[in-house]
Amino acid sequence: MSEENSRKRVLVIGSGGREHALCWKFSQSPRVEEVFCAPGNAGISQHATCISIKADDLDGLADFASKNNIDITIVGPEAPLAQGIVDLFSERGLTVFGPSKKAAEIEASKVFTKDLLQKYNIPTGAYRVFTNAEEAKDYIKEETGVPIVVKADGLAAGKGVILCYTLPEAMDAVDLILEQRAFGEAGKRVVVEEFLVGEEASFMAITDGTTVLPLATSQDHKAVFDNDQGPNTGGMGAYSPAPVVTPQLFQTVMETIMIPTVEAMAKEGRPYKGVLYAGLIIKDNEPKVLEFNCRFGDPEAQPILMRMKTDLLDLVEAAIEEDLDRIELDWDPRTALCVVLASKGYPGGYETGKVIHGLEKVQELDEIMVFHAGTALQDGKIVTAGGRVLGVTALGDSVREAMKRAYDAVSLIEWEGMHYRKDIGLKALKHIEGNSTP
Repeated sequence: MSEENSRKRVLVIGSGGREHALCWKFSQSPRVEEVFCAPGNAGISQHATCISIKADDLDGLADFASKNNIDITIVGPEAPLAQGIVDLFSERGLTVFGPSKKAAEIEASKVFTKDLLQKYNIPTGAYRVFTNAEEAKDYIKEETGVPIVVKADGLAAGKGVILCYTLPEAMDAVDLILEQRAFGEAGKRVVVEEFLVGEEASFMAITDGTTVLPLATSQDHKAVFDNDQGPNTGGMGAYSPAPVVTPQLFQTVMETIMIPTVEAMAKEGRPYKGVLYAGLIIKDNEPKVLEFNCRFGDPEAQPILMRMKTDLLDLVEAAIEEDLDRIELDWDPRTALCVVLASKGYPGGYETGKVIHGLEKVQELDEIMVFHAGTALQDGKIVTAGGRVLGVTALGDSVREAMKRAYDAVSLIEWEGMHYRKDIGLKALKHIEGNSTP
């Protein structure tokens, strides 16, 4: 078979910055014939053919993949994975990258994950689970006090975790989730969890169910405002590598968290294949698990994929074929840093349809990519169509240079009500530079 005939048709599912980064990366592979994205966004359309099928229309996606001879499908967001898209595609003989529905429960249910970690002695914070609001409140008032963390059990688009510093805040958080059902079915149960103090980091690996291949380190910034103030979001910026994850800590995370978790899932009859993403808290070089996600982080995927030199298709295929131990990842040694530009009011209510200015100026800059998240084309113009709108991502020889390039690019972009954090990268600068972690 000629190389031309063996090139693959790839479908990426989703419409955010992570999916834009995936489409961009696949489009660079000499082994990829064409990239499709469902449903995609205005920026993704520059690197892929966008298909107007929603990410939760599992049957529609499977039908499209069958009819269009899609060789491999990559699922970006967590919701279709939790709904069982991998199981459906597999039943129909379609090749797909991601965990099964049973394996994706590691993100879909915080209760499942906390129970799993406790059972297998994987380091995490103390916790209790409640379905009754009054019992949860009594537990906080009488046993834990504050600060405390209150979490909705299910998927809540990164917004179901509430950090409570006062008793009234904790009482309100319990009511918001269990009584007001602010997160719908995700709030049928609530996890009341120990407030862990330290620095957060994101640790992602690809696994074929046996081999666990770590990706470059990264650090996300969840809070909406500078200095980690305000409510949690899906992520306001990230960089890679993360100096907080020293080479020694990197090994500790692999040996005490990542490998034991994949082994635990296999023992539970839920073999895990895909991206396993641990949200960690680090204190005194001791990592603990805050949460697991069953897919690439967003915005962490953007800087990580900018640094990845390895062909993404090779990596994904090796994981699907349970042949991951043959892959050696190659990374650009430079720092990549992503600043998320959001709509005014996010993560609460926000307006859409604002015309975005300045994107053409940024396209002229070297070592900069603007990954689109919540954007759409309207009357020939790119407009806002979500809470997180763009991820401006820059490469630099140092953290400081990557920061300068990213924020210089941000200064060229504007729309009515644009909001972003101005401190992405400062945490990295506080750590000793010259860290050799990949």
